[in-house]
Amino acid sequence: MTHIDPDTLSMPVAPAWQDIRDAVARLCEDFPNDYWQKRDAEDAYPTEFVRTLTESGFLGALIPEEYGGSGLPISAAGAVLETIHACGANAAACHAQMYTMGTVLRHGSPEQKEKYLPKIANGELRLQAFGVTEPTTGSDTTQLKTKAEKTDRGTYIVNGQKVWTSRAFESDLMLLLARTTPADQCARRSDGMSVFLVDMNEARKNGLSLSKIDAMINHNTCEVFFDNLEIPADTLIGEEGKGFRYIVDSMNAERILIAYECVGDAKYFLKKAVDYANERVVFGRPIGANQGIQFPIAKAYAEAQAAELMVTKAAAVFESGAKAAEEANTAKLLAADASWQAAEVCMQVHGGFAFAREYGIERKWREARLYQTAPISKNMIYGYLGQHVLGLPRSY
Repeated sequence: MTHIDPDTLSMPVAPAWQDIRDAVARLCEDFPNDYWQKRDAEDAYPTEFVRTLTESGFLGALIPEEYGGSGLPISAAGAVLETIHACGANAAACHAQMYTMGTVLRHGSPEQKEKYLPKIANGELRLQAFGVTEPTTGSDTTQLKTKAEKTDRGTYIVNGQKVWTSRAFESDLMLLLARTTPADQCARRSDGMSVFLVDMNEARKNGLSLSKIDAMINHNTCEVFFDNLEIPADTLIGEEGKGFRYIVDSMNAERILIAYECVGDAKYFLKKAVDYANERVVFGRPIGANQGIQFPIAKAYAEAQAAELMVTKAAAVFESGAKAAEEANTAKLLAADASWQAAEVCMQVHGGFAFAREYGIERKWREARLYQTAPISKNMIYGYLGQHVLGLPRSY
């Protein structure tokens, strides 16, 4: 997609962070559709791809230089993820390594930052598991049931269950949200929850167990069970009882970066659709000459352009230091819709060939569908915008 200079309304300009985009595109050349097709068929983690991204330093983009990262803004990290998706690859296997550490960076103690951030930056430690969603509470995070009870020794005993915890088998650390004060003893629904940084390698020996979920998309997602897991006091991030607001901080970054991925997916689908519509000849002319083919592609392009502008705005607001919740949620909503619209158009343009795995389109189509639901559903975003931005009553 071209970018238009607002001063001339005609001169195309290179997108931001072009040097990063070029480097990531070269990296992705070594991981063509055959690579992803094989991993998808085997339901296998893309270890080689993640290792290459790690060694390149891209996954440490948002960690400050003083802790061994690149110290780049969120728009640079977004350029990495967008390019990965635009090239036909998928960053979901490791994108949490970029943003989950934000809770430690913003709210961790100096000792925790020094201990963990350098190793997260160089990939020695993987912090990719985000233990928030539960089977019985779903997106109603304030009603979670997992408990962390403090002992006389100052440690915590954790009991409960998490679900849809992606990349858990491939993580050394988990950011865990658990209730430390019963809900009926809290003044607000969001009080009484705390965040812990759990050493998963140690925890799996002492009360933590994982069960992989057989799902439509190869995201290495799991159920996580806590059975009297005892964790040290120094695993607590920030103040006890304030974990919900710490998690929300990370969620805004997550939504912006996911939106960048969706923009990348839209670019991938649109290129595939345009190329095929120009090349495929039926009844003596390219199918792209037919309005029934051309107009849906053009509509999807326009929607993707609009979404990309919103994502750019969200990143700019986030980089200014503002909360950016309105912009992050809106960007994720519009970008997810744009990518899904482009995916549907691409499938339709390719006809029966879209279902052949060798083209890579059906895999990307399945991956794009996820973002209609996760990491936050469209209806949850509508509710947020209605109540917290527009001032409407709480919806039911």
